[in-house]
Amino acid sequence: MATVMLGALAALAIVTQDQTALRAGPRDSAAQHAVLWQGDALEVRGHRMDYLQVWDHRRERTGYVRASQVRLTDLQPADADPLLAVLRFLRDQPGSEALGIAYAAAYLQAVPAQKLDAEPFDAIGTMADRLARRAAARAGQAAPATVAAHLEGVGQYGVRIVGTERDGQLQPCYDGEAFRRVLALPSSTPVQRARAALGLTRHDCVDAGLSPAQRLPLDQWRAQVLDAVSGTAFTDLPEQTRNRLRLRRAGVWAGLAFQNARGGNPAAATAAGQRALAELAGVSRAELSDDDRTAYAEAAIRVGAARWASEPMPVQARKAGLQLQVVAGDEPGQTCVNLIDARTAAAQPLARRCTYGLVWAASAQANTSNTALALAVQSLDSWREQWVFWRQGRQWHIDVLPPAASLASPGQALGYVEFAGWVPGQDRLLLARETRVDGRTRRSFEVLRLDTLQVEKTASSPDQLSAFRWQDAAWKRQTVAVR
Repeated sequence: MATVMLGALAALAIVTQDQTALRAGPRDSAAQHAVLWQGDALEVRGHRMDYLQVWDHRRERTGYVRASQVRLTDLQPADADPLLAVLRFLRDQPGSEALGIAYAAAYLQAVPAQKLDAEPFDAIGTMADRLARRAAARAGQAAPATVAAHLEGVGQYGVRIVGTERDGQLQPCYDGEAFRRVLALPSSTPVQRARAALGLTRHDCVDAGLSPAQRLPLDQWRAQVLDAVSGTAFTDLPEQTRNRLRLRRAGVWAGLAFQNARGGNPAAATAAGQRALAELAGVSRAELSDDDRTAYAEAAIRVGAARWASEPMPVQARKAGLQLQVVAGDEPGQTCVNLIDARTAAAQPLARRCTYGLVWAASAQANTSNTALALAVQSLDSWREQWVFWRQGRQWHIDVLPPAASLASPGQALGYVEFAGWVPGQDRLLLARETRVDGRTRRSFEVLRLDTLQVEKTASSPDQLSAFRWQDAAWKRQTVAVR
């Protein structure tokens, strides 16, 4: 970390209060040179009355601050233990991240090299990550000016909060330098390594604008980071921490299943899809906190969106009836789906639609009268649509059912909608739908009319809908919507 600046100071004053005035003289009536914020580091050059004369290296200004608004340290080895004690207190205090990072930087300068371990880096990473989350959700939590000042202040210690673009807005995220140091240090404990792995692999800090060639190696690296906590180190963790690692792994491996399938590596996609399901199944739901339950729902949606990747063998083609032909489109990366009737020798397909998404051909399910067919198409790693081919008279139609009808923030939405069965003798389609949109998670089971594509009935559980007695057996066995 960047502690070079502190190394030149004989006596260090750490500002402990926001909006501390740096004045031209040692009195309240003196002109104000600058506004200081908690965590700012000042070089002490003198003492007059109730004020300290200081030099602010970051702003390159001299002035006076009230002695009661700062804390002093000489950055000597004897100061290391007191600094560490304060750091341990501040690391879990929301709103004190900038001050805690300042104490961590001072401790790193004071502690003898032979006593240095992973604890200060773990604390820096934890506080920097929390500060980035505060910046992302600052409305109602802190004044924007305060958060902005804290973000700027921690930069003097080498803590970088970077912006990842999502939906045209910048998502503040910690760059993870301290977490990387935790993973590199052999002295780090399993709990510290787990926190570092979780901090480095946040889903919301992945740039949504990455190309497939960039995203695949990133997800592979994220999986390696999470798997670094394994064996006895994993089993020794508290159950809650193991759950959090499993949930993150499930989401990352689900993304890898999608990326590998899109890249034409079906074997790797199948292995990744099965790993994602295994990680989700390994979660102990009894040990989930309220926040972890939200993470569990998100992980389940990610796994559900890519669950067809876990099926190694496609559904066998029908000898007669409706079939699909999946062919390359005219544009690079485009896939076209032709619906054909194997009972006739017609040269032209009954219907055709092209997409840049991933077509899961194994998901195709026709009804018994061969008047409709359902197909899963995944456009993003965490977003899967349902295509419905249906006949009205002699005319075939193709409709796309998205997981959610309207999105305020499309890039941050998660969801899938999937075929759950056909109702015999009726133009009815059973659907399962699970979404997380604008921070709200919703799971529903629906009965859809094919002639209008309107939801006729909906419930939070399939047991509440009589039509779900016709649910597809393979769907019930494979889905994560019923869990």
